[in-house]
Order: sequence, then structure tokens, then C-alpha cells
Amino acid sequence: MPTAPEMRYTNLMKRRPQPASPTERQALYQVLLALKTPAECEAFLTDLLTPAELAALADRWRCAQALAVGETYREVAARTGISLTTVTRVARALFGGTGGYKTLLQRLKFKTTAL
Repeated sequence: MPTAPEMRYTNLMKRRPQPASPTERQALYQVLLALKTPAECEAFLTDLLTPAELAALADRWRCAQALAVGETYREVAARTGISLTTVTRVARALFGGTGGYKTLLQRLKFKTTAL
């Protein structure tokens, strides 16, 4: 049985009975695809996400760009302040994930050396 401090923190955590369904995720993807300008995107994401969530997304994109041009994990972490754990997670997705980062880096004609 958890102690009183453990119970306090456990009760503060959000619990979702189940992950978002494929239908719910598809609805979100359609909303994102409907955005037409950077200003619309900024307004929507600012409404949708907490400041910390938005910062985390921006960090991951910045990290992917740095890794794509050949910076090492430690260089990225030291230069940006992004944790080595996050850099590693982004690298795993960039070099072995589903191709989402690669698609956008190529579509935006980002100069890459490591892809």
C-alpha cells in the first residue's frame, strides 16, 4: 500500500481510461492538415497545448534538424540544453522510426548530411 506522500502524487496524475482511439487520432490529423498558415498553426497549437508541451515539440524539431546535419547527440544536448534522453529519443525516431522527421526535413529541403 502506498504511503501518504506517494498517494498524494498518484492522485495528482491524470489518468485516461484508454489511449485515444484510431478514430480520435485521425480526427486530430485532419484538423492539423486543415491549418493553412503559420499564424493559424500557432493559434491552434497555443490553444491545444500547454506552454511546456509546445516547447517540447519545438525542442524535438530543433533536435531533429541538428542531428540531420550530423551533430552528435552530446553536441546537440550541450548546445541546446535538450536532455540527452530526449536527443536519443529523437535520434531513434529520425534514424529508425516511421519516417515522419525524414519526410518533413526533405520536404522543407533542409540540408542533411546524416540521413
